[in-house]
Order: sequence, then C-alpha cells, then structure tokens
Amino acid sequence: MYWSSRRLHSGDEFRAVTRGGARSARSHVVVHLTLLTQEEAAPRVGFVVSKKIGNAVVRNRVTRRLREIVRPHLETLPAGSAIVLRALPGIEAQPFAELREDVDSALASASRKLARRVERSR
Repeated sequence: MYWSSRRLHSGDEFRAVTRGGARSARSHVVVHLTLLTQEEAAPRVGFVVSKKIGNAVVRNRVTRRLREIVRPHLETLPAGSAIVLRALPGIEAQPFAELREDVDSALASASRKLARRVERSR
C-alpha cells in the first residue's frame, strides 16, 4: 500500500475533516473522522504533529507510530472517509501498546459518533 494515495494533501482537506467531522479525544491523541465524498475512494489519513511534541526526529517517530496503528483500520473504514490524527504533548513518551489502545478507542468512538450523525441527517 502506498501512503501517497492514502494521505490528505491540502490544508482545505484537513480543515474539512477537523471542522465537519466527528471528534474523539484521549489523553495523547485526538481523532477527527468524516466522510469527504460519497464516491468509492479509499479512506485517507492525515497526521498533525506540532513542534510542541519535540524536534523533527521525535515528530517523525510519532508519525510513523501513528501510521502503523492506523494501517489495519483502513480496510474497515467506509469508502470516502477521512481521518486526521492530532498528537498531543506527551505522546512521545507513551508506550506503543498504550498508544494503540488510545487510538483504537478514539477511532471507535469517532466512528460511532459519525454513524449517529449520518443516521440523523437521513
């Protein structure tokens, strides 16, 4: 799987997901989830890891860890969906297993919220 085809690229896409989607937060990560299009496009992912997290080496490590946690979820998400994961300070010190639990929990919660929102709009 190539990540370039699964990434959110523009600031407009990031804004659309963060402002219009369902949000779920945990201690070190915030997950935004929305449906960008109704077409059969593969789910797309964006990561926001600010300089508050650490230097470039630390930020890249956090991004790689988040990417590996999200990878198995891409097959289960509906077509046309988009996710933005925003890292919060302290994420760099969190063990991988705990980070995975936080992301899985937040993603499940955001999925439930989005499903309820879609059902209400019909």
